Amino acid sequence: MSNDSSAGPADRRHFSRIAFAGPAQLVTVDQRLPVQVLDLSLKGALLLLPEASDIEAGSLCLLDLPLAPHEGRITMAAQLAHVNGDRAGLLCLGIDIESITHLRRVIELNLGDVALAERDLKALVAPAALA
Repeated sequence: MSNDSSAGPADRRHFSRIAFAGPAQLVTVDQRLPVQVLDLSLKGALLLLPEASDIEAGSLCLLDLPLAPHEGRITMAAQLAHVNGDRAGLLCLGIDIESITHLRRVIELNLGDVALAERDLKALVAPAALA
């Protein structure tokens, strides 16, 4: 693996991120915030926060993302990896089988490449198999 520090964040990502525009709820210990999901991957999401949001990086949360009517929802336990102004990045800590199935399908449809989505899923479960 190269230590090329000129590589941008997208080049260092191990999981494909897809642009996504949809409303969701971000639930923390003391609040429930309406957010917009800007992008998704098998390892997290980028969110647009409402004005004057008072959340901090490192906080544990739950992302609840309803899909189109009768298409289910994606629910993931996460940690706020970073908060920059009105943007927050989530690191997925846990996701149920139904949610990951929906998320995988959304990624497949948006990538247009089942093999790439399959590679992401294998990379996600590989560390667990080594443990």
